[in-house]
Amino acid sequence: QVQLVESGGGLVQPGGSLRLSCAASGFTFSRYTMNWYRQAPGKERELVAAITGVGGSQDYVDSVKGRFIISRDNAKNTVYLQMNSLKPEDTAVYYCNVRKTATMYWGQGTQVTVSS
Repeated sequence: QVQLVESGGGLVQPGGSLRLSCAASGFTFSRYTMNWYRQAPGKERELVAAITGVGGSQDYVDSVKGRFIISRDNAKNTVYLQMNSLKPEDTAVYYCNVRKTATMYWGQGTQVTVSS
């Protein structure tokens, strides 16, 4: 079965950096677009970044463009989110996601808190 396991969250000061990782299993990883979503308290879950399986094309929500970088290692079945110049408004639970046929699969989430 599909499993997604995130890691790398934590507490960081404004302007700092974190790298999130998501280890995937249970499907042919290289064939699928992988996504990072986030959900802040009281807000809807939003798509932050996506990377295609073939070619590795990337897309970002406007609020993180120029600060976040999504990447993947198909040999390790892992997708990453490098987050730089973090702001308090980036505070949220970050989720790894894949859509396989008609089903959305989610990891358990990892908390990112940006605060001084």
